[in-house]
Amino acid sequence: MDLLQSYKDTHMEDDTLSPASEPDPSPDSSPVRAIPAKSAAPKVDDTMLSLTVAGKAQFQAQKPIDPTQHLVSFNPTYDQLWAPIVGPSHPYAKDGLAQGLRNHKLGFVENANIEPFVFDEQYNTFYKFGYAADPSENNYVGDVEGFKTNDGISVYNIPQHEQKKRKLEKKKEMLKENEESGEVDSTELENPSTDTWLMRNRKSPWAGKRDWVQGELTEEQKKYAEEHAKKKGEKEGGEREKGEAHVDKSTFHGNEDKDYQGRSWIAPPKDAKASNNHCYIPKRLVHTWSGHTKGVSAIRFFPNHGHLILSAGMDTKVKIWDVFNSGKCMRTYMGHGKAVRDIWFNNDGSKFLSAGYDKNIKYWDTETGQVISTFSTGKIPYVVRLNPDEDKQNVLLAGMSDKKIVQWDINSGQITQEYDQHLGAVNTITFVDNNRRFVTSSDDKSLRVWEFGIPVVIKYISEPHMHSMPSISLHPNSNWLACQSLDNQILIYSTRERFQLNKKKRFAGHIVAGYACQVNFSPDGRFVMSGDGEGRCWFWDWKSCKVFRTLKCHDGVCIGAAWHPLEQSKVATCGWDGLIKYWYNTHFWFNMLFMSLIKKYACVKV
Repeated sequence: MDLLQSYKDTHMEDDTLSPASEPDPSPDSSPVRAIPAKSAAPKVDDTMLSLTVAGKAQFQAQKPIDPTQHLVSFNPTYDQLWAPIVGPSHPYAKDGLAQGLRNHKLGFVENANIEPFVFDEQYNTFYKFGYAADPSENNYVGDVEGFKTNDGISVYNIPQHEQKKRKLEKKKEMLKENEESGEVDSTELENPSTDTWLMRNRKSPWAGKRDWVQGELTEEQKKYAEEHAKKKGEKEGGEREKGEAHVDKSTFHGNEDKDYQGRSWIAPPKDAKASNNHCYIPKRLVHTWSGHTKGVSAIRFFPNHGHLILSAGMDTKVKIWDVFNSGKCMRTYMGHGKAVRDIWFNNDGSKFLSAGYDKNIKYWDTETGQVISTFSTGKIPYVVRLNPDEDKQNVLLAGMSDKKIVQWDINSGQITQEYDQHLGAVNTITFVDNNRRFVTSSDDKSLRVWEFGIPVVIKYISEPHMHSMPSISLHPNSNWLACQSLDNQILIYSTRERFQLNKKKRFAGHIVAGYACQVNFSPDGRFVMSGDGEGRCWFWDWKSCKVFRTLKCHDGVCIGAAWHPLEQSKVATCGWDGLIKYWYNTHFWFNMLFMSLIKKYACVKV
């Protein structure tokens, strides 16, 4: 109670009175003690601190700015921003002008805001008249008296009347010099063909000029002039002169060009059908065609039926042979002056192309033997192809020896496109991707993929290990390309977007280095076939990549091999011995006979 009473009495007192001024009436209450406040921090004189802060601010306002720093923590003055760089420089570090500001041996030269033409004008005016305009100020420097005398003209804006006046004065001076040099004959002065008239006549554009008379050429100059004229003539003549001219003719060797029903001799037989879908490797020689006096460079079966076979010979002739019936030569096409390099049928076989070393490409009618069109660029065509699309059978592509692929419109005979990216002669043209693209190979050891009609490479394939690929064939499923590489192997590339090399498939064992031996597939895609330089024909299994069989076909190089499109156990080969040989598989016929007997027996028993 005493404590409560003491608390109550203390707070009810007047605020002016201190609790310690009046003693507590209760004897038991404790006395009030005043405890002074204490701090652990020592006492510091802040006079020096304020002087230091003021001195630092004054120093910052006067000290120069480091030119390498990117951030300034205070507002510098104009004098600080434009003060020169002071202080010692590092012996190895590059700073200031040495770091990048120097663009002249004397320091930094800043581009003035003046056009090059204006600068040249004032520069030439200063050296001509002694004065020039000052670009920094609207004033002139140099010879002020000359500036006033010439009315401030420059070398580029002399008035027209002033130019004429100066020309007249110059001519008068020249005439005066000529008169002083000696008397002039009046007849020469009136004759325009004389040098005197040219020198005196001011209206002539050649006034004051003497024609330079060509002296006699030295032997070296004459030799150079003759070589230059010869090269120029060859260049102009090469553009005019296309291929070598040669008489086009054809000889029919058959008995009749039409049968008793009025059908042409090139018409396929009605009973020509695919016998089966399973191909067999041929073993036995069934027929030999010999009519070429030199080697055979290429063979092509008649499209879709194969009842005729076309051959290109190095004896400048193209021959077509009967396959189904007589086995004789039906027609010879003679129109090239040199060896025939390549041949190609159109889709229905009614026409074909031939390319020869005489720099001509000829478009033949198969039945009549007439030349429909002749194309040439003055270069040797190495490969010819027609666009496989039915609506583009009038488009001809030719790979030339001058690194170009040339595209013609057969109907108009005009060149419609040129594909010029290769670095060597073009060897093959192969259409892929539903004939929207085509792949070309060249002597530059590369493959290039093109969009048809667009002369831009969309895929370029070139590796250090690659060799030239003079023959390319498309797999029947259109997903793979077989490329005959001159390092004695056949490489497989995909025809999809990336055109990658299939490293798991590689066919080797044959010797083709130096020869453009044709590579081909069986119609069912189970076998890969190729000739070689020793006269053999090689067959590989597509899945296992192992050698299935080899045939000794020719005495020389076996340059071409083609599988029959219908009778799928028969293969034709050609070589540089001038022969075309036809091979077939005996087991195939035994199997066919056995199957027919089984069917017949089953039908009879039923």
